[in-house]
Amino acid sequence: MDALLSRHYDRLYAVCRRLAGNDADAADACQEALMAIVRGLPRFEGGSTFKTWSHRVATNACLDELRRRQRRPLAVVDDQPERMSDGPEIDQQVADRVTIDDVMPQLPEEFRAPVVLRDVLGMDYAEIAETLDLPPGTVRSRISRGRRHLAQLLGNQTGSFERQSSNEPNSTDRRP
Repeated sequence: MDALLSRHYDRLYAVCRRLAGNDADAADACQEALMAIVRGLPRFEGGSTFKTWSHRVATNACLDELRRRQRRPLAVVDDQPERMSDGPEIDQQVADRVTIDDVMPQLPEEFRAPVVLRDVLGMDYAEIAETLDLPPGTVRSRISRGRRHLAQLLGNQTGSFERQSSNEPNSTDRRP
């Protein structure tokens, strides 16, 4: 059991971190997910891969944590330590990641989970559809709308934040 959970922990935590928007809630959600996986393992029928099933459990645990968080008072702490610069390229990558982490919690839940599963974990549309128990067309739509919403939150009105993936048709291939 330890080996199984250790093998999948990093990916499950990544899902929770991006969905929750902070380390504390992500750690709580990931812990809940791991306990739910252990409890639910005897009922796992193998209709999907373990990876897909465990992502579904983690996503649900994180969404539950987000609902609990809405009922808690919000504490604001602004004590970001100064960090050493590793050069402009690294600084920009860190700044981009911090900015996306800052706006991700503002993304509605219905868009956040599909975007995180696709753009952070690189899951294909079929896996996301199975994980979220949604039709593939709904997954594609929510990813597209979520990316567009993220671009607006980041101040990128042109939509260039949206990336083309190998599973998406090129925008020139679409008919009006």
